[in-house]
Amino acid sequence: MDKPLKTPPPYAIASVDHALRLASVLQLEGGMTVSQAAARLGVARSTAHRLLSMLVYRDFAIQDEDRVYRAGPVLELAAHSRSQTSRLRAAALPHLRRLVEELDETANLSIRTGDTVRFIASVECARALRVGSREGMVFPAHRTTTGQLMLAELDDQQLAQLYAPDRYRDRPGERPDLRELRERLTRAAGSGFAVNQENSERGLIAVGVLIRDHDGAPAAGLSVALPSVRYDPAHLHTLIAALRATAHAVQVQLAAAR
Repeated sequence: MDKPLKTPPPYAIASVDHALRLASVLQLEGGMTVSQAAARLGVARSTAHRLLSMLVYRDFAIQDEDRVYRAGPVLELAAHSRSQTSRLRAAALPHLRRLVEELDETANLSIRTGDTVRFIASVECARALRVGSREGMVFPAHRTTTGQLMLAELDDQQLAQLYAPDRYRDRPGERPDLRELRERLTRAAGSGFAVNQENSERGLIAVGVLIRDHDGAPAAGLSVALPSVRYDPAHLHTLIAALRATAHAVQVQLAAAR
């Protein structure tokens, strides 16, 4: 029997459909310009530009120096399997919610995929001034708390391969200085936590620790994020203690689920 055709939803949202179509084209067919996107969708160039800009913001696309849009980190194949990511997220979410209740700040769970960190779960606090959800977003690993902690697990050869110059031929400005990066990673590894003071986003402070798998390998990163105007270094030890307790609880949950 033939598979039935898909039935479009009765209340289709054109802008969402356009964005999803562009994401699919970028992933399967390669790069495109604004004019090509507009022609593909049958929309004005201004509309195509707004759609592509939103895909860039959410890391579904990147724009190179020639103003060509290409598939971004979210559309690349992740190093983690779907089952592993689902297992991590399911185990961590209840504990993230309790952490948010305790600290009244936004909590995040992230994994490393190559030289990037992908947020796979995010629980917002209820404050009016708060850091919003980062779920689904991707950031350079060396610019995030949990990314630095996970990179610190690599030896010098692995780190050099990950940040080899040829991998950054089209974006040399994004390649970190390895000597400076290794110094930061050594400090993070020694303390067991990392603090990001507006390194990834202006006005944001994040504190993170690692969640380890049963074999001791880093399974994910756990962090809390708060507006910089509310951060008090004197309370850092409170944040770290809460994070470590939550990470331990998640590790116990992961072990029980095996």
